[in-house]
Amino acid sequence: MTCFTEQSPLQLYRQAIDRDGFVSDPAQLQAASALQRCFEALQRGETPQGVYLWGPVGRGKTWLMDQFHRCLQVPARRQHFHHFMRWVHQRLFQLNGTADPLQALARSLAEEIRVLCFDELFVNDIGDAIILGRLFQVLFEAGVVIVATSNQPPGQLYCDGFNRERFLPAISAIEQHMQVQAVVGEQDHRLHPGAAQQRYWVREPGQSPALDEVFAQLNGEQPCSDQPLPVGSRQIQVVQRSDTVIWCRYTDLCEQPLAAMDFMALCDSFTAILVGDVPALGARQRPAKIARGTEDAASRVLAGDRELPQLSVHDDSVRRFIALVDECYDRRVALYLEAEVALEALYTQGYLEFPFRRTLSRLREMQLQRFC
Repeated sequence: MTCFTEQSPLQLYRQAIDRDGFVSDPAQLQAASALQRCFEALQRGETPQGVYLWGPVGRGKTWLMDQFHRCLQVPARRQHFHHFMRWVHQRLFQLNGTADPLQALARSLAEEIRVLCFDELFVNDIGDAIILGRLFQVLFEAGVVIVATSNQPPGQLYCDGFNRERFLPAISAIEQHMQVQAVVGEQDHRLHPGAAQQRYWVREPGQSPALDEVFAQLNGEQPCSDQPLPVGSRQIQVVQRSDTVIWCRYTDLCEQPLAAMDFMALCDSFTAILVGDVPALGARQRPAKIARGTEDAASRVLAGDRELPQLSVHDDSVRRFIALVDECYDRRVALYLEAEVALEALYTQGYLEFPFRRTLSRLREMQLQRFC
């Protein structure tokens, strides 16, 4: 639910600079001013343009949006983008048989909220791209004001994606109904202020796991077990677990068919998650495949062939790892990792190199005492 306050986004930004030791940033000030204009229009009962904040990781986009949401005095919803899309898919399934399910979804959402805030807009799935191609249009037509953050400007969303033309209406709707504001300051604000708090270790050959001591410290005198943890219809193998702390190996948490909903369940149940035996995720590559112009070609067809990006052998598990880090970050659940390589070398190349930049930035911030 929306928190009611007499403060405004710009006031909260200036307060963070003056009282809380935040570093002044002209790009953040421009973004806060854009959010302020949207906030004031909503206060007057108008339906203003939304705001689309984009820029590199760690520039304060999520924090700025959260201050905006905190100030709202109208019904609003704030979600991570992948949570929002999961909800959309569930609602569309429930609306199966409806003449125009997207229109019905947008109409029902507009009856509940005036403002939709979502974080980390990133599209890499053709199903999502097709849905969003029209969903944004009908949401704006229904009077929903959208405020979003992304690492990419609208024109680069789903760039080079399959059937990207199906997503172009979504880009047009964003550019028409949202003020696009770059937040491209030179500083990664996630790295300060704050004292260091180690939550990432590199395990040297022959050494005992650092997570052994970490688990003991976090767990205290609670009874613990090494029995598998039931999550929905699945069983997650564990090294150890108690009522508040769980310790798993990477292969048991990220190389199994778990979904974002399963990581949500873990964050609901535990205050700390430990993951050991994390490999170097992007170090090895498998050859790219050829996307042929015909399905039954006996030999390579030069016309219509398309080289696909190289994939790391770990990319499927990396997607789950990214989802786990996002969930822990958003929920402020402490995540402790022990890996084969240093944090900066965790994912050095591969198809997911761009989205992993955000993950790396978040993992860096998790090494600060102020995180949890």
